[in-house]
Formats: sequence, C-alpha cells, structure tokens
Amino acid sequence: MHLLPRTLLVLSRARRRPRLGIWDPASLPLRALPTDVDFAGHVNNGQYFGLFDLGRFDLMVRTGLWDACRERGWLPVVQSEQIAFRRSVTLGTAFSVETRLLGLDERAMWIEHRAVVDGDVAVRAIVCGRLRAKDGTPVTNDDLRALCVDLGHDMSVEPELPAWLHEWRERIALPSARTPMPHVWEEPAART
Repeated sequence: MHLLPRTLLVLSRARRRPRLGIWDPASLPLRALPTDVDFAGHVNNGQYFGLFDLGRFDLMVRTGLWDACRERGWLPVVQSEQIAFRRSVTLGTAFSVETRLLGLDERAMWIEHRAVVDGDVAVRAIVCGRLRAKDGTPVTNDDLRALCVDLGHDMSVEPELPAWLHEWRERIALPSARTPMPHVWEEPAART
C-alpha cells in the first residue's frame, strides 16, 4: 500500500515526460525512501520489485500503452521474475530505475529493469508478463503488436529474445492455476 501514492505520482509525471518508442529504454529517477529500506539501511530485496513496477508504469504511459490498454480493459500481470544484486542502494541514495522491453514471444512480454547508482548497475531484474482482458483471458501478443502499430510504434525492429530466457521460464514454470498442485516437499537427493 505504501507504493500507491508513489505510483500515482509516477503515472501523473509520466504524462508530462517525453514520449518513448516501444523499444526505447525509460529512465525513472528515484531516491531510496524510509519505506524502501530494511533494518540494514538498504533497499529491501523484495522492495525492488515494487520499485520496478514504477518503471513499467512509466514506460507504459510514455509509449501510449497505458491509456490504450486501459481503454480496452487490459491489465498487465507478472508471470515470473528473477533478480540479481551487485551492491546495496542505501537510504537517501539517488538512483534510477532503467526499464526496457526486451521483446515478445508466443505468450509473454519480457522486460529488463536495472537499479542504477551513479551510472553503475546495482540490481538487475528480468520480468516476464502479459496482458489480461477484463474477463481474465490472456491478450495475445499479436493483439499487443497490432495495438503498438496503431500507436505508431515500429514493430519491424522487434528484437529476438535470447534462448536462455525461454529455458529459464520452462525450468521455473508452475502448472496452471486450474491444475491442482498439492504442497509436498520432495526429499533432497543424498550427497555422493
């Protein structure tokens, strides 16, 4: 809940910032606030995903996707995320959330986020997500591509996603929410 006011501020400010192409990186200047940090005085590892949400909102507004998706009743949802840390971002530190759309595959959109302090990457995350219609059905990426073209974006330069992203998603995938998945811990393999 503490990110809600910040989210509304980012959405409002993004409308006054320069428009971006769909493949352009977005840079969102932030500062590590007391609500972002833990007892160690640095941004809490879980908080980064909330801060990276702000980067996605900024990117979506500045590309025109935010309003166009909302008009259609489409909402972005995250399917999977991975994050890696190089160094801490401490209380009061100015940093930027750098966000860019890596590409689309047959089902999802892939976004990279970076927390950058003084030009140096402190944290990097990869987010796999998609859009859902009002009734909960997934929006196809062909529909998303068509919307991007309608908004004036050049989809002919869509980058090819690296193979390791597909491999990672397959390794960590969970079954559909409609498929039972009883909670049972597997026995660890014995060391040899």
